[in-house]
Formats: sequence, structure tokens, C-alpha cells
Amino acid sequence: METKKIDKNTYKIHLIKTDKFKNIDVRISFRNKIKKEEITKRNFLTSILTYSTKKYKTKRDLMVKMQDLYGVNISAKNIRLGNSMLSIFTMSTLEEQYTEPGNLEECIKLLFEILFQPNVEKLKFDKESFDIVQKNIETEIKSFKENKDAYGITRMFENMDENAPFSYRMVGYYDDFKKIDQENLYTYYKEFIQNNIIDIYVIGNFDAYEVEKFIGKYFKFYKLNKDFSPYIKNSKMPKKIRKFIETDDLSQSKLAIGCRYKELSEFDFKYTLTLYNLILGVSSDSKLFRVVREQNSLAYYVYSRISKLDDLLLIVSGIEGKNFEKTFKLIQEQMEAIKKGDFTEEEMEKAITFFISALEQLEDNQYEILENYVSMQLLGIDDIETRKQKIREVTKEDIKRVAKSIKIDTVYLLKGDKKDEEN
Repeated sequence: METKKIDKNTYKIHLIKTDKFKNIDVRISFRNKIKKEEITKRNFLTSILTYSTKKYKTKRDLMVKMQDLYGVNISAKNIRLGNSMLSIFTMSTLEEQYTEPGNLEECIKLLFEILFQPNVEKLKFDKESFDIVQKNIETEIKSFKENKDAYGITRMFENMDENAPFSYRMVGYYDDFKKIDQENLYTYYKEFIQNNIIDIYVIGNFDAYEVEKFIGKYFKFYKLNKDFSPYIKNSKMPKKIRKFIETDDLSQSKLAIGCRYKELSEFDFKYTLTLYNLILGVSSDSKLFRVVREQNSLAYYVYSRISKLDDLLLIVSGIEGKNFEKTFKLIQEQMEAIKKGDFTEEEMEKAITFFISALEQLEDNQYEILENYVSMQLLGIDDIETRKQKIREVTKEDIKRVAKSIKIDTVYLLKGDKKDEEN
């Protein structure tokens, strides 16, 4: 696998050449500091851009064109990374040995047509496309609460700090949705095109010179935007644990626990914290899974997750509401046990093996290779071989030290009352 980064001053091209797969994927990332009031509008914009174009007036027209290009797939999504928001447009097509000469250029041309030739007349988006996308966005926002897992985690974050980016609802907000019309969405589109940091990633088996030429031919961008770090650093540690309980009509209660940790050294941040999390609650060998779920049968599921961009540790579980206090106590006990060094060399080795196995699996998936490369470029993580080596350098004392820096901040229970009433 060969990689090459080309700085075009106003944007960067990242080429990842590999012959392990049959597809060529192109990803264009528009990145800017996240603003709560822009989330809904940005969701609307990415949806309408991929719905139709100036030339392909309807979704059907656009889909027919994609089929003509051997079923090229073009999609878009918005994600939050720390204090940044990324709008990602992705194109995936077969190598030309499986299609015909010139197909890759036509696919890249269509991708940039979607971005730069929107279905706009008289400085506003096409009404038919707008109305359809509007209904879809409204449905997504109104149905957010139906996903109880995501809703419970979000409510915990909102109670933790409603002004922090990690508490923002990436599905969007209904009040902001009602303000969007054809005209102001087009105005926002023009701002969007000019005010983002842009990276273009290409992965697959391709001619690097040709791909760079195609991008230069169809991607015209002239404004340089200043880069920034996506990391959010904690400004304060919790003085006491805060608990919030909300009742809902569901049979399985959702428990979400948010923890903060003190500033760590680079090594502890990259590796010790990772190994701590693996021991605590990632795999079936973790303490939370074995003690809370298997030994005490208190959880339908339980796991922990590190959000390093937000300086947070999250613990999530599905339980019966009546078992809340018992479950929370057991979770606290497992965290306390790691602080005291109550974990074995075997537990450490299993966690390390799990980590290394996951890294090795990355190399067998084109999407994961690209994600790993993006993380290295954007977030500064080490390459795979370095990570394999460094994780083995973590000691038991390192883990105890990091464990002592982690404090529970907010506990949120979305309590279901169906099963409790039956019992």
C-alpha cells in the first residue's frame, strides 16, 4: 500500500493506492467548527445536494445516471468529531478493468457535479426536491426519541453540559428546521462551499497522475481556510455525581453514565486509557460484561466507550428500572477495582490481544483502511505497527494511575415502566 498527500493550498488530496480490493472510493470531507444552530441546515443541505442536480432534475434521473456508470454509489453524511462537524460526500465505483475506460473520470465528474451544480433556479433550491427532502428531515427529527439507546445517551450528555458539542443532537432541531426555506438554504450552500477545510481522499487501484488530473479538472476551489484542532479539553472535573431519571413507556430501561478524566500524558492518552477501557467494558472478557451481565444477570447489555475527542468515558447499559441502584453500584465497584489494581495479567493480555486483533482486521477492509488513514491525518493517531508495539508497553501501574484520574460526572436513567408495573 502506498500513500501520497498533495497540498493544493486551498485543499488537500490524499491518495491511498492498494490492489487488495475491486473498488475505488473517493471521499470529500468539508470540515468546520460545529455550530449548534447550523446542524439542521447542514443535514438538509447534504440531503438535497445528493437528491438532484441542475442536469438530473429528480432523484430518479440521478439514479439512472448512476446505473449508467456501472452502479456507482454516491452518498453523503454529517458527523461530529469533537468540536468539528464534517460533511462527507462519498463515491464508490468499480475499477475500470471491471467497467470500461473513462468510467472513473465520469464518476468523479458526477460527484463534483452534485457538489457544484445544485438544482437551483433564481437563487433558490428546486421546490419539488426541497419539499421531498423537507418531509424526510422532519420525519428524522420527530422520530429521534424512538431510538431509545441514542436518546438516552444524548439526554445524559445534555444533562452533563448542554452547551458542549458532545451534547448536540446530530439529527437536528425542529425549531431550526422550521426556519429553513428554499432561499436561505441556497444562501447557506454558498457559505458552506467557501467556509470549510477540504480534504479529498482516494483509495483503490488507480493511476495517481490521472486521478490528480481529474480532480483538478472538475474541482475548482480557491479559498484557503485556517485549520484547527478538533479536540475538546475538559475545563473542570466533577465535584459530585449527579443523577437524573426520566420515565418513558418502554420495557427496557436505558442507563448512561458520563465520566471525565484529568489531563493525561500523550502516552497515557493514546494507550493507557485505551487499555483501561478494554479491561473495563469492551469485550466479553471485560469486567463489566463478566460481573454485571454474566455473574449478576443485571444487564441485557453493558459496555464502556472512550470518546477521546471529547475527553470523556461513557458507560451504557440496558437494564430493568428496578435494578438501577444495584447495577450502578456494581459498575462503581468495577471501576474502583481497577484503581486498586484488582485485575490480573491475564485480563491485561486478553485486552491487548483484542486490541491487536482489531487492528489487524482493519487491513482487510477498504473502508477501515481509509478511516484509519483519516484518523492518522486528522487526529494524530499512530500507525498500526506503532500502536501494536506501544500497547504492550502499558504497565499495571500505568492503568491504576489513569483509573484514579477518571471520575463519574453524570448518571442518566431512561426508566421504562412497563415491566416494573408487571412486577
